[in-house]
Formats: sequence, C-alpha cells, structure tokens
Amino acid sequence: MQQGKKNLALMGLITLGIVYGDIGTSPLYVMTALINDAGGLDKLSEDYVIGCLSLVFWTLMLMTTIKYVLVALHADNHGEGGIFALYALVRKRRRWLIYPALLGGAALLADGTLTPAVTVTTAIEGLKGVAIGPTTPIQTQTTVIWVTFAILLALFLIQRFGTALIGKGFGPLMLIWFSFLGVFGLINLVKEPLVLRALSPHYGLMLLFSPENKVGIFILGSVFLATTGAEALYSDMGHVGRQAIYLTWPFVFSTLTLNYFGQGAYLIHNLGHLTGTGTTFNPFYEMLPSWAYLFGVVIATIAAIIASQALITGSFTLVEEAIGLKLLPKMAINHPTLSRGQIYIRTINWLLCACTTLVLFYFRTSEHMEAAYGLAITITMLMTTLLLYQYLVSHRSHWLALSFASLYAIIEVIFLISSLTKFDHGGYVTLFITLVIVALMVAWYFGNKLRDFLDGETAWTSLQDYKDILQELTNDESIPLYISNLVMLTKVKKHSAIKREVLYSILDKTPKRAKVYWFVTVNTTGEPYTNYYTVDMMGTRNIVNLQLYLGFKMSHQVSLYLRQVVNDLIREGIIDPQPQKYTTTPGRQVGDFRFVIIQDQLSANIQLRGWQHLLIGARIFIQNHSTTPVQWFGLEFSQVTVEKVPILLNRRSAPMVNQRAVYHRTPTTPKDQKEF
Repeated sequence: MQQGKKNLALMGLITLGIVYGDIGTSPLYVMTALINDAGGLDKLSEDYVIGCLSLVFWTLMLMTTIKYVLVALHADNHGEGGIFALYALVRKRRRWLIYPALLGGAALLADGTLTPAVTVTTAIEGLKGVAIGPTTPIQTQTTVIWVTFAILLALFLIQRFGTALIGKGFGPLMLIWFSFLGVFGLINLVKEPLVLRALSPHYGLMLLFSPENKVGIFILGSVFLATTGAEALYSDMGHVGRQAIYLTWPFVFSTLTLNYFGQGAYLIHNLGHLTGTGTTFNPFYEMLPSWAYLFGVVIATIAAIIASQALITGSFTLVEEAIGLKLLPKMAINHPTLSRGQIYIRTINWLLCACTTLVLFYFRTSEHMEAAYGLAITITMLMTTLLLYQYLVSHRSHWLALSFASLYAIIEVIFLISSLTKFDHGGYVTLFITLVIVALMVAWYFGNKLRDFLDGETAWTSLQDYKDILQELTNDESIPLYISNLVMLTKVKKHSAIKREVLYSILDKTPKRAKVYWFVTVNTTGEPYTNYYTVDMMGTRNIVNLQLYLGFKMSHQVSLYLRQVVNDLIREGIIDPQPQKYTTTPGRQVGDFRFVIIQDQLSANIQLRGWQHLLIGARIFIQNHSTTPVQWFGLEFSQVTVEKVPILLNRRSAPMVNQRAVYHRTPTTPKDQKEF
C-alpha cells in the first residue's frame, strides 16, 4: 500500500512537470491582456476587474475542468489522448470526420510553435531593468530576445533524453511554481476579499454588456488565454495517465484561481494609484513584495520553459499518432526510455525549434506575441468538440451528447470570433502555419486516397494466379539463386490481391529466384499498441502472405518482426529450414534476406486532370523528402533494393509512331525492300 502511494505521488510530480506548463503560466499574461483591453490602468474599475476574474474563473471551469478533465479524458484510446487518438475512436462512424481531425491537429501543432516563444519571452521581460547586485544584466529588449533564444535552444537540445527524465527534473520545480502562485495570490486576496464575488458567473455576464468593457464580446479573446493549455493536457495523457491528471488538477486549478484573484485584488486595492498600460505593467510581478520579486522572475522563467515542454511533448504525441493514422508521412521515432509513452521525433523537434525561433525574432515582444496567441487553439477546441460529440453518441445518450456539443460549440464559436480580432495583429502567423500543416496533411492523406482510386482494379492481380509460377521459379536450378528470402514490402488485400508491379519485379526484371517469397503487409490499427501477425501459406511452402498488425504507436521494425516469424514457421514445420554452411552462428537455420521496396515516381506521360496531377505530385514530393522506407521499416543494416516505378501504370499514354518502311538488306538482293 505504501509503495502504491509512493508511486502515485511520484507520478503526480512527473505530471506537474510534463502536463501543466502551458496552462500554468497563463497568469503571466492574461491580466496584462485584459488591462490592454480596458485601455490602460487608469481606465480600470472595480466592476471591470471583478467581471474579468469571473470570466477567467468560469472559462477555466467550463473549458478545462468540465470539458477536458471530466469528459475528454474518458475518451481515451487505450490510455492515449489528443485529437488524433479521439479521431481513431470515431473515424468509422462518419467519413467526413477526417476534416475536423486534420484541421484541429494542424492548429494545435501551429500553436505549439508560438507557446514557447511567448511564455519564455514574457518571463524574461520581468528581468529587464532589474538590478542584480551592482549590475543590470538585461537592459534592452534585444537582450531579452537573445536570452530567450538561448533558453529555447537548450530546451530543444535536451528533448532526445525523453520526457520521463525531463518530468522528474521539472516536477519539483513546478510544485514550487504552483505553490508560489497560490501563496502570493492568497496574500493579496486577503487584502480585498470582495474579489470572491467573481465566483458568481453573474459578474462575468454583466461585464460582456457593460459600457466599461470597451471591446464588448471580443474581450473573450483575452480571457481565452487562461485555458489555452487544456488541449495540451488532453494530448499529454498518454505520457502520464488519466489518474495522475485527476490527482493533480484540483491542486493546479486552486492555485491558478488564487493567483488570478490575487492579481485582481492587488489592482482593486491600488485603483487610482496606477497609471500606464499592460505594455509596461504586469500585475503578476507588481503584486509581489520586493524581497520576492527576483525569485518570482526566476521561478516564472523556469515555469515558462516547462510550458514550452508541455507543447513539445504534446506535438510529439500528435505527430506519432498522425503518422500511424496515415495523415502524415513516415518519420523516424525514437523511444528514449522503456516506456511506450516516451517518444522523441528528431524532425519535429527541430522544425518546432526553427518555427519558434522565427516567431521570436519576428514579433520581438511578448505584447505582440500575445496578439497572435490563442487563435489557432480555438480552432482545435471546436474540432475536438465535434469529435467528442460522435464519441458521446456511441457511449452515452443522444440527447446528452447533443446538449454537451451544442453548449460547447456555442461557447467556442464565440471564443473563435473574439480571437479573430487578433488576426491583423499577428494571428495571421499562426493561421498561416496552420494552413501549411493542413496542406501537408491533405496532400499526403488524400494523395494516397486518390492514387488508390485511380489505380482501380486493373492495377491489381491475384497472387493465387502466380503461385505455380513462383514455385516453379524456386525449383528452377538453371537460374542462379538470388536470395534465400525475398521480402516484398507491399500491400496484399483480400483474396490475395496484389499490385501487378510487384510480380513484374520478381518475374520480368530478370527473374529473382528465392527459396521463400515473403509478401509483407504492415497494417496500422486504430488501437495504439496492437502487436500480432497472421500468415497465409496459400497451400505452398515457399510463398508467405504475412500480415503484420501494429498499433499506431508501435515501432515498425519489420526486420526484427520478420526474423521472429521465420523462426516461428521453421519451428512449426511450416517452411523448410535454411541451414547456412558459411556462418558465424553454428547451427543457424535461417537464410539471408533481401528486402525489395517499390517506390512511386510521377511520370510525365500520365494522363491526369490538373488538380489530380497537383495532389499526387505533392504527395510524391513529400514522399521523396521525408523519412525513407529503409529508415521507417528499420532496414538500415539489411540488404535492400529500391525499385522506382512510374505511378498509375494503367494511365500512361504515349503518342503513336506510324511505320513507314522496313528494309531487309543483303549483299545479293538489293531489291529486297518493302515500302509502306
């Protein structure tokens, strides 16, 4: 029992370090944005501040606590969360659900490029002009930018060590951070306990229509910043588990609420004595006593770094799931620890680093970054609501699902409209990144769909029709043995349907004689950790239709799986042993392997419509500039042959050449000529 409690406490600590960085740093900038909406500190009133606090509190309650913690966390795919895991659960219900999944996932990935820049910059700006001993190390915004860049670069460099190591290091620091938020929020709250009126939604609703609110309903664009980390919380569930989030969220929610209310109490307590705007005034720092100010800036900087971590780990999870669901091209995925949930994707890590750096140097100040912040994530939340509705319909009553989806769709549409006011001030950046990611997903997913559709049935044949020929080829000793095990990484569909180009490669391009022909299909399932195979020998001992079934989070190390399958089949007497005369392993019964990968290329003489040519061309371009099949299938140390073939063979066309003459010339019969 004691050991269980100890493990749960440790998991809770790791959860603080991984999951809550984004939402946990929102007190750094939410109230600042709301001061700007009011037109400056001299425009603040008690009713305005209490109304803002009410809106923030109920946004956290409705969007994070109810929607995500109490509802969405139950929509897990064998422990995995996030919009793509949710899509995997409901994709069989409606085909059109692919569209909200693509848009929502792209928007969340785009938001991940902005979060690290805005949170770390906001924290470092707290040090600008602050004397540390006899010196003032950060005096200008340029210095702020370069210090931020150095911190972010270091963060991306340590990602390869895995989130478990990071979580263990960050967990205690986040415990200090949230305790700091709660303690200093409470210290200020007791000076003006009237702010507790904000617990009533009445004050928030009144503010939306109050003349003191200069921006009207668009104030919700700033209020929404308080809950931007909710989607990342859902995505990171696979790293820590649902129970760990249940354990820690009440503590996190309480400290966030105390800090927001403490900032509001400080503003009300000092009304009439404050001047300026949110550009130079941050109530989070201002409410701290002088003796705690420097510590506050340091711990806020650490929390901002951890906020970046939450989005990075969430991005890794999203991309891994998207690859498994064939929404993105294959990429090399590493598992730094023995835990399946701990992953590192080098390509995504450095793409995020590059995009975040560009955002940092483009906007330069946290004020400008905040103007762009939150727009993309409202799109993700709305798309998640659509998918959650489909999930709830199948697991709860229809009316309950409809009521839930309608309520949250209305709320999120209002948030989206409010956030669109930021478009001209920087929102176009995250929207542009979102559209780029959507274009990539559309080209890959629908490019593959279009290729399969245009191929039609004429591009396929039955492997059954060729099994006698393949058996004869195996036994034909007049042809040199090409390899013991010839492995064709291809798709074999129902009724042994296979692409003609595969058999053309074996039989027509210089016959490839082998002892065993392996036709290996890798099937990705909607569950994260499926791991099994089936074999159809087709009534032979040398033709193997191997179907591998792997979850969308399983590694695709085909060479390792195949060696196990070969040993299984030899041990069971299904295929003949392949004893090796020359080997470093005495008694070896498994022969050598050669993997053949057929890679599509777009030929100029293929007849396609303009949009079809563009879509398939984009898909081929992505294929040629992403992880190669050799890397994806773990074949770096195997014998591999890559054969390039023109895509859509059945749609090729070429101009006809008319025959004019055939000459038969011999020394004795010069008249032996035929003209046409």
